[in-house]
Amino acid sequence: MKIAVAQFQPKDGDKEYNFSVMEKLMKDARREGAEVISFHEMCITAYTFTKDLSREEIFALAEEVPGGESVRRMQDLSKQYQMAILAGLVEKDGDQLYNTYLVVHDGEVIARYRKLHPFISKYLSAGNEYVVFDLLGWKCGILICYDNNVIENVRATTLLGAELIFAPHVTGCTPSAMPGRDFVDDALWQNREKDPVSLRLEFDGPKGRRWLMRWLPARAYDNGVYYVFANPIGYDGEHLKNGNSMILDPYGEVLTEIKSFDDQISIATITRDKLELAGGYRYRNARRPELYADILGKDHKPALKPVWMSPTEGSKS
Repeated sequence: MKIAVAQFQPKDGDKEYNFSVMEKLMKDARREGAEVISFHEMCITAYTFTKDLSREEIFALAEEVPGGESVRRMQDLSKQYQMAILAGLVEKDGDQLYNTYLVVHDGEVIARYRKLHPFISKYLSAGNEYVVFDLLGWKCGILICYDNNVIENVRATTLLGAELIFAPHVTGCTPSAMPGRDFVDDALWQNREKDPVSLRLEFDGPKGRRWLMRWLPARAYDNGVYYVFANPIGYDGEHLKNGNSMILDPYGEVLTEIKSFDDQISIATITRDKLELAGGYRYRNARRPELYADILGKDHKPALKPVWMSPTEGSKS
């Protein structure tokens, strides 16, 4: 399967603009023979700015699935460019709101996934199920952003049959307890054409790519699955993001990665032979769940509050 991973700088709440960029990138991907294109988390609406919206404002941004206009737009694009499109939005279902990621192929919604660990807005409800679906002969799963940081989610999705996990994100370049993590200075972004090296060093350092490479390859390798990571470039809300959208194979190796500061795609072809050759396949088969089923299923009260959402958070270092 030939997959395109995308990155672009969205505009807050501007669905028409965001779709226009997505369509341009779809054209590019189709021209290069891609069968699938994956965009980042809540790419249709943009993400970070929703933390400041009231319930009424975020409800007005949300749409029904599959009845909303954005779903119809995805269906039209899927048919027009003869490729599967994966993209995120705010979904409303009755009085509930969700951070939702959709898969549309041949004009049909074939999968809907609701983020399990939402935190950007207190008005978003948590999803309560893993999703595995068929796409062009492959078993695929979805985990949105923070969902991937909880390793049990990745293992569970893999055990349900996923050979490929789509991981749409809006991440990087925010503070953390980890040394070296922080915001990236806006001046570097504004001067990126005259001095691209300084910005690239920041984006590829511990604030961005170096942090990604601590865990993305591990998720792919430990589970023996392909990983499709999509992330915005530039500003999402007031937060600068480093892009680095990439596709990794079951060995944890990067097959393709975007290293520009522009709206762009990158494409990789995935093959089935690696699925059983990779170590993760053997490790799954060697499991002894009788040793730890009760431990992993022990009662636990989840807690989630990223450092950057503290009262002192800001967007520039």
